[in-house]
Amino acid sequence: MKVRLGTTDIGLAQYIGLWTTVAVVFGVQGMLRDIMADHHVWPLWDYLRWAMIQWYTWAALAPWVFRLAATYPIRAPLRLRGLGRQLPLSLGVTLLGMVIGAFVSTAFEPSDFFQQLWFFIGQHFALGLLTYWMLFAIQQAMAFHEEKSRREVEANRLAAELAQSRLQALKSQLQPHFLFNTLHAIATLLDEDTLSAEDMLLRLSDLLRAFLEDYDGQEISLRRELVLLDLYLGIQRVRFKDRLTTQIYVSPDTLQGAVPSLILQPIVENAIRHGIGERVGSDCIEIESRREGDSLCIDVRNRNSTLEPGPASSSGHGIGLSNTVLRLRELYGDAAQVRLEMIWPQGVVCRLRLPFHEIEEPDEAPEVATA
Repeated sequence: MKVRLGTTDIGLAQYIGLWTTVAVVFGVQGMLRDIMADHHVWPLWDYLRWAMIQWYTWAALAPWVFRLAATYPIRAPLRLRGLGRQLPLSLGVTLLGMVIGAFVSTAFEPSDFFQQLWFFIGQHFALGLLTYWMLFAIQQAMAFHEEKSRREVEANRLAAELAQSRLQALKSQLQPHFLFNTLHAIATLLDEDTLSAEDMLLRLSDLLRAFLEDYDGQEISLRRELVLLDLYLGIQRVRFKDRLTTQIYVSPDTLQGAVPSLILQPIVENAIRHGIGERVGSDCIEIESRREGDSLCIDVRNRNSTLEPGPASSSGHGIGLSNTVLRLRELYGDAAQVRLEMIWPQGVVCRLRLPFHEIEEPDEAPEVATA
C-alpha cells in the first residue's frame, strides 16, 4: 500500500516511519525543554503521545496539502492570485489540523473538546502554519524538478530530431547530385558508344536499387559502403575505360566498422571529377582503410589532381566534400576529421578519421575483396 504525494508514491510503512521519527524528535525535545526549564516533567509516553497526535494529523493532511499546492501553485514571477488563494487555504488547513488534534486528544485528556482546541491553537497553530508552507515548498520544488527534467528530455529529443533532419537533408543532396552527373555521362555516351551507355544504365539501375533497399539509418558497415562504392566505380570505369583504374586496400578488422552511408561515393566522385574529369591522361583511385587506436582511418587518393594553395582549396572540391564535413560534424562532433593533402609526386588524398565502433550486418551481406 502506498501514499501518493503529488506524482510520487511512498510506501505506507516508510511514510508512517517518517512521521513517527518527526513525532519522536519533537516529543523528546518537549521533555528536555521542561527538564531544562525546571518545569513539571511528565512521563516520556505523555510527551510522545502529544507529539504523535500533532504530527500524525499532519501525516493525514499532507496529501491534501500537496493537491492544493499543485492546483493553486505560485509561479515565478510571484502571482498575487496564487498567493491570495494559498493564504486562506493555509489558514483553513492549519485550523482543520487543530480541530482534528483536539478531537483526538479529548479521548486521552480530562478536559473537554473546546479546552483542548484552545490549547492546540495556542501551542501549535504557528508551527502548524509553518508545516503547511514547508509541505507546499516541498511540492513546488518537486514539481519544478519534474518540469525541468521533462523539458530536458524534450529538448534532447528535439535536438536529436533536428540533427537527424539535417543529416537526412545532407544525404538527400548527394543522391540527386550523383544521379545528374551519371545521367549526363550516359547521355554523352549514347552517340559515341551505345553498348557502354546501356551497360552504365544497367549498373545505375543496380546502384539505385541498392540505395532504395539499403539500410535506412545514418550508418552502415564499411563492408556495405564498399559494395555500394564498387557499383559506382563500375559506372565510372565504363565511362573512362582504360583511363581509370581502382585499388582498394582494406584492413580486415575495419570491415565491420560503422561509417556514414554514402560517405565515400561523393569523395570518389570529386576525385574523378577534379582528376581525369578535367585533365588528360590516366588516373588511379585508391581507397585504404586501417585502424589507429580507437579511430577508423580511410584515405581516398587520386594520382591526377592537385590542390590550389590557400584555405579555399578544400572548398573548391564541390558539394561532396562540404556535405561530408557537415555530416561528420553532426554525427561525431569534433571526434571526426576531414583533411585534403597533396601526395608525392602528384595527386590529392582525402583523409577521413572517425571514431571506431562496429555495426551489425545482415548475414547475406556481400563480401568485399581486400588487397
